[in-house]
Amino acid sequence: MLPPAPSAKPSALPSPATAKLSDLEIKDAQLIFSSVWQDLEAEFGREKLRFPKEIMLLGGAPGAGKGTNTDFITKARGLTCQPIVISALLDSPEARALKNAGNMVGDREVVGLLLRQLLRPEYQDGVILDGFPRTHVQVECLKLLFDKMHALRREFYGTPLSIHFRQPTIHIMVLFVEEKESIARQLKRGRETLAHNDEVQRSGIGELREDRPTDHDEALAQRRYRVFKEQTWDALQSLKEIFHYHFINAQGPLAEVEQNILHELEYQSTLELDPRTVDRLRHVPVAHEIVVHARQELVKRLDSYEFDQPELFARVVEFIRKKILPIVQRHAISGATLVNTEDSLLEDSTALAMLIDVFSERGFHAVVDLHKIEVPEKFDAATGQITCRVKRVYRIQIRFQGSEIRRG
Repeated sequence: MLPPAPSAKPSALPSPATAKLSDLEIKDAQLIFSSVWQDLEAEFGREKLRFPKEIMLLGGAPGAGKGTNTDFITKARGLTCQPIVISALLDSPEARALKNAGNMVGDREVVGLLLRQLLRPEYQDGVILDGFPRTHVQVECLKLLFDKMHALRREFYGTPLSIHFRQPTIHIMVLFVEEKESIARQLKRGRETLAHNDEVQRSGIGELREDRPTDHDEALAQRRYRVFKEQTWDALQSLKEIFHYHFINAQGPLAEVEQNILHELEYQSTLELDPRTVDRLRHVPVAHEIVVHARQELVKRLDSYEFDQPELFARVVEFIRKKILPIVQRHAISGATLVNTEDSLLEDSTALAMLIDVFSERGFHAVVDLHKIEVPEKFDAATGQITCRVKRVYRIQIRFQGSEIRRG
């Protein structure tokens, strides 16, 4: 069965058995990869086989929105380069004829072109691969590549070139839609492409979009989806136990799909950092671990103030109401307030904590800094010594959503 997906109905998702590679497929993959790798070593040299630090494999059913969501995923991962689209790499007339018939291109051609492309300098920090892997042989070649990347890292570890061979990270992201939705989206894309291209040809403005025969024929669209289910889906599933796997329910509106993507791409330090770095940071919690129960803890603290220290709590609330809120209200447009006070109430650390918690519960962001200022009080003429007192000034910064006012 598939992993659970947000708002997805389990009965609507496919559940093919994950097939193991036959001995012949494994041998084919090894021969293909070995041949391609030897060519790369001969042409570039081992020290130049510098593959991306992060590889995001973007797969999905036809019409699932890979192209639509690629820019969003790129920004979410902080990548600066354009994705590598496998279909664009395989743009020969022979490959185009195969694609138009709903078939797939040869594994050796895919692997050879892809590995060569991955060596380009702009992809060193990370890249999205759109449409790879699609077959079991390609999956096996991906595993072999990952092994080679680790071997290169070990080989150059501790040398001046080690920065070019960092710990590799591979993510699998699969966008999924049901067969009915996939076919509907493919045919809709075909209609929109025809209308767009007609307008470009009529006006001479804009660029023509790729027009796929499978987007105009329901039978071909259905066949394309079933090829995905029977070959690509099973191939991607086999990687779940090896690489970090993201299953995205892409059935809903774009905004909902984007939220599903963000949820899946939460920070994964143990996958992205060197093991030594992870060990160094192990005592510093990840942000979401701190905030996950923050609201519940805040409510507990406020109730404890009221039940255990009601007099002090009442003084703090009265101080906020009389001394701070009038200033906050005057800054309702900007959404930022700075209050300086020497009130002795805040010398009590508990009162200070109460003040911050009250503002947090009310939807404000409050930060308090203590500034100690020496103020001259007495001058000894005989010795020339100046006696100072320390003035304690509490600087209370309060931020909130300001008011949007039309200008002009």
